[in-house]
Amino acid sequence: MPSIFTRIIDGELPGRFVWRDDICVAFLSIAPLHYGHTLVVPIEEVDHWIDLDAPTAAHLMRVAHLIGRAQQAEMRPLRVGLMIAGLEVPHTHLHVVPIDGMRDLDFANADNDPRPEDLDAAAETLRSALRAMGREEVPGP
Repeated sequence: MPSIFTRIIDGELPGRFVWRDDICVAFLSIAPLHYGHTLVVPIEEVDHWIDLDAPTAAHLMRVAHLIGRAQQAEMRPLRVGLMIAGLEVPHTHLHVVPIDGMRDLDFANADNDPRPEDLDAAAETLRSALRAMGREEVPGP
């Protein structure tokens, strides 16, 4: 049975995508820890990140780096956090989160009912920033 992330990647479930290439996608979390919280997910379903092949792992990190730079430029957090937890969905994903403190990386503080317009605005902000960086991997709205 496909993971929820595969269902989002395949368009079966909605997602607010900010990146798509042949190896991975990035979309906004539906339970954000902070405004702009983005997940970088390989297209191939690999449960545990340590089971990724090295080129895929490196590619995910490069994409997370670009998204983090876009978050820093546009959202101006104190830092951009990066986390690989992997307990909630059996499909590798990197959490790229604008943070102002360690509390912003605590899943107990996730917003489980974010306003759709806030998610839309964050996604468009990131897409615009990535396009301004010359990235062609940014999908349309």
